[in-house]
Amino acid sequence: MVDAELRGLGRVLNRASPRAAMCLSAFVLVLLAAVVPLGAYAHQLSVGLVYILVFVPFILVGALLAVRMPANPIGWIFLLVSLGVLLGVDAGAYAIRAYRAGGHGLPLSRLAVAVAQGWVSFVLLPLPILFFPDGRVSGRGWRWTLRVYVAVAAVLVGGIGVHDLGAFTDARIRIDSSGELAAGTPPAFFKVMGAVGLVTLAAIAAAWVVRLLLRYRRSTGEPRQQLKWLISGGGVTVFGFLISILFNSAHSEPWYAMAQAGPFAIAALPLSVGVGVLKYRLYDFDRLISRTISYVLVTGVLVGVFVGIVLLATRVLPFSSPVAVAASTLAAAALFNPLRRRVQGVVDRRFNRTRYDAETVLAAFGDRLRGAVDLESVQTGLLAAVSQATAPAHASIWLRNDPETVTR
Repeated sequence: MVDAELRGLGRVLNRASPRAAMCLSAFVLVLLAAVVPLGAYAHQLSVGLVYILVFVPFILVGALLAVRMPANPIGWIFLLVSLGVLLGVDAGAYAIRAYRAGGHGLPLSRLAVAVAQGWVSFVLLPLPILFFPDGRVSGRGWRWTLRVYVAVAAVLVGGIGVHDLGAFTDARIRIDSSGELAAGTPPAFFKVMGAVGLVTLAAIAAAWVVRLLLRYRRSTGEPRQQLKWLISGGGVTVFGFLISILFNSAHSEPWYAMAQAGPFAIAALPLSVGVGVLKYRLYDFDRLISRTISYVLVTGVLVGVFVGIVLLATRVLPFSSPVAVAASTLAAAALFNPLRRRVQGVVDRRFNRTRYDAETVLAAFGDRLRGAVDLESVQTGLLAAVSQATAPAHASIWLRNDPETVTR
């Protein structure tokens, strides 16, 4: 039964034309554009700008995947998450204007209060973990976890919808700072059921993450690179949320700034998923990591050298501050390239073995070439070095004065 449902979903998405994906993307972009005027209308413009910066990657990646790969549900999921959250943000700003900022009598204000809890669409966010990268779920047990997850999520969303019916039935409406309905304390039974549902969803999502890590350990080649992108993007997202939660109550710098910047890390998830699914510059991940680490290390060392020379010249030696700054700048500039090459080699040896091994092979061939006198041995050695360093499907040497081609 689960297999039939998944096949039916695949057929429905496969019949979904790129035009439908573009229409949905256009509607989400309209909601995104409405965040600014509605936020200004409700005197919450800064909140609206935050949502724009966070959800632009979701919309762009979701639209690209849905148009190019309509049978893959990942792009549609990103668009639906953006649709739900942005609709809730717009409705919440409208409700705040209607009930808390002197906008009494605005039309459809009760509907805006009922729709303001668009954040519930975040329950869809763990699904790309299961569908990554081709949109298919292998294994009957994992398909059942998907069915349980969808059922529990539907019950939770339905419970929230029942709660929001008070926006239409209550004689007097009270809303909170986000425009959502502020009702009384729910019955203990509903609180327990909500907690159980959330724990169930979290447990299933955690199981999907464990499955992903196990797949990564067993995978090689291109699938491993795809999973590496997803795991890295997910790790950055989780780290950002943890930073935001841990320093949410901080009031001093830099902790307050870190807490405010934490939610922006969620943008790493759609970007990494887009690279993994589309396989765009897939193998640049190791290069990206090695370059990031090396430049962080080089920057730290150069800053230390700069500060050290300034302190030495001004506090210990009788030099003026401008002279010390100029000397420190010259020293840092002189050290940059030698230090960068040295650090890059060390980092590549650990994080970018492909480039390190290729450079090692080519350096060894260069050493052998200095003492080589036989043309045939040079040709053979060159082909061997190229094959070992870059592993091409075909390699050949063409000599201008020799029509013969040595092929390997």
